[in-house]
Amino acid sequence: MSVETGGRRRTVAPRPGSGRKKGKKAAWNTLGVLIFLVMGFPVYWMINTSLKKLNEWQNYTPHFIPEHPTLHNFTGAFQASNFGVDLWNSVLITLGAVAVSLVVGFFGALAIARFRFAGKKVMIFTVLLVQMVPLIVLVIPVTQTLQDLNMTDTLYGIILTYLVFSVPYTVWTLRGFIANIPRELDEAAMVDGCSRWQTFYRVILPLTGPGLVATSVYGFIQAWNEFILITTINHDPRKQNMMAWLVQTAVGSRGTDWGVLMAGATITSIPVVILFLAIQKNIATGLTAGAVKG
Repeated sequence: MSVETGGRRRTVAPRPGSGRKKGKKAAWNTLGVLIFLVMGFPVYWMINTSLKKLNEWQNYTPHFIPEHPTLHNFTGAFQASNFGVDLWNSVLITLGAVAVSLVVGFFGALAIARFRFAGKKVMIFTVLLVQMVPLIVLVIPVTQTLQDLNMTDTLYGIILTYLVFSVPYTVWTLRGFIANIPRELDEAAMVDGCSRWQTFYRVILPLTGPGLVATSVYGFIQAWNEFILITTINHDPRKQNMMAWLVQTAVGSRGTDWGVLMAGATITSIPVVILFLAIQKNIATGLTAGAVKG
């Protein structure tokens, strides 16, 4: 490379390793694009198939762009048996599980982070241990317990079941957020006349907002996408969620209508996408804010 200084032109050698850094950057960018294509293609093909007519998705020659896009498959999904009921069940179960887990988890994390009591370390270890247990191990004992309580084929039974995996995670995560809040703020609030309860919801609760967002997203995704527990506990098709509806649609007695199935899968994915787009900034803040102090 040549530069002109003081009316004279001289050649300047490139910095050592600059070409190698550009090559590494290009390689990483290429790898990122490939990963994006591999992970994004199933989503694209799902939407692509949902917009195709029957003769297009049945064709052995794949069409990467629908020749005659149609919304007929979405209409068929809404008119399918139990679609509306199971969609409403998914909303109720997910919102109920998230709300209860946030309330219970917040107060549990508050007790662990702010108070001293006998068995505190044992409780922390138990919360961590429960998260390490595979969910499939709990299917049989949970099902038997709900049968004894006559809570099978009920939505509130499923909500209570989902708390098994959502509450421990919520407690463990919010504990880190609350522990990062200086105790001096509690003391200052109480000096100013706040009671213990007022200190909780006026000082600690607002500062724990990012953590509540992060944990609620995790609970939402887990409850919305859950399949094994609800199909094992609830046998009534009108007491199941969208994941169970998709499977029942895929294994129909008259074969699989892939257009309707992909339309239903697209509709099922929309709430999660909207949730991420709405609170993506809070998610990033929440995932990092509680990672400083345990």
